[in-house]
Formats: sequence, structure tokens, C-alpha cells
Amino acid sequence: MSKKMVVINASPRRGWNTDMLVDEAARGAASQGAEIQKFDLYRLDKFTGCISCFGCKREGHKGECICRDGLKPVLDAIRESDGLIVGAPNYFGDLCAEFKLFYERLLFQYLTYRTDKASCNDRIIPVLLIMTSNAPDTLYTDMLSVYKTNFERFIGPTTVFVSGETMQVNDYGKFDWTMFDGEARKARRETVFPKELESVRRLGSEMVGQ
Repeated sequence: MSKKMVVINASPRRGWNTDMLVDEAARGAASQGAEIQKFDLYRLDKFTGCISCFGCKREGHKGECICRDGLKPVLDAIRESDGLIVGAPNYFGDLCAEFKLFYERLLFQYLTYRTDKASCNDRIIPVLLIMTSNAPDTLYTDMLSVYKTNFERFIGPTTVFVSGETMQVNDYGKFDWTMFDGEARKARRETVFPKELESVRRLGSEMVGQ
């Protein structure tokens, strides 16, 4: 039986940096026979972050978010999956808002508030967390380590991959941006980014064997 991988693009931009990396990781998983189910968070029906209803803490629904909105099918798919690939851009020093809504809902449903067992999730799956950023790769290491710790606590072993100093637009000449060297960003896109795509493809492939 083939393994099921849920793939999530938490960027509003289809076909750009984050989405390209997520898709390439998915191709790696698919090359090992995995079944891929992809979601674009910005194109789902309306959803919110956790609303603190505590329905996921009650008998009959422990470990299951009961909020029935656009995110419900995503959470249900992850609950039945064998791996999770998720990518998000960095906005103002943290992962984007749509990702954080998803992150709250995904993890909180498993939190027990018990001293003997913090999580009620018995289906441990590997996670690949991809972040894209305008800044250097290592700038947000501490912030990402918190996400990694929490994913590993509630979902499973987590690998973090960062693509920094990304190319934001095709034509930098259209914008009065003195912070970036457009030509340098284009050169990086042509030389470094293809290697990053190869790296995430390998990571996606390796997830299937975990």
C-alpha cells in the first residue's frame, strides 16, 4: 500500500519560491510511490485559528478539531497521512499568518493538558517544514527551532529547510527598492535555487522511508 503525503503551500503566491519548493519535495515523495494530496491555504474556504472551544479535549473527539470550516478537510487528511510537507514564507520575522492559523489548529487538537502525556496523537509522522525568506538563511534559526520543537512534540520528527535571499519578483526595475540587489537575486535564483530544489526533492524522497 502506498504512503499518503499531505503537502501544504502556505504562501499566497502559486508557482513562486515557496510553492516551487513544496512541489519539488512532493515530487521526491511521489518518486518513491507516495500518494500526494496538496492544499493551498490561501485558496481554501474561509477558516480561522483556534477558537478555544475545547471540543478536541472532550470524549469522543479527543485529538480532533471539531471546527467545521475550510481547514477541516486539511486536518482530517493529515490525521490519516504518513507524512506532512508544509512551506511558508517569512513575513516580518515569522512565518505568515495563514500558516500560523493552520499551525494552531493542527497542534492544539492534540494537546492534552495532562502531566502524564502531553499529546494524544498516536500517529507519529515525519514533517518537512520549508521556509522562504528575503533574509539570509541563518537569520531565523531560533524562531524556527521553536516550530521544530513543537512539531516534534505533537506531530513527529521534523526537518527544517530554509531558502533565504529569495528573488521576490521577475523585474526589480518596476520597484523603488534600494534594499535589494535585483541582479544578485536573479543570479542566486539561477545558480543556488536549483540546488535547493534538488535538496528538498531528496528530503521528500527520504520521508517516504521513515
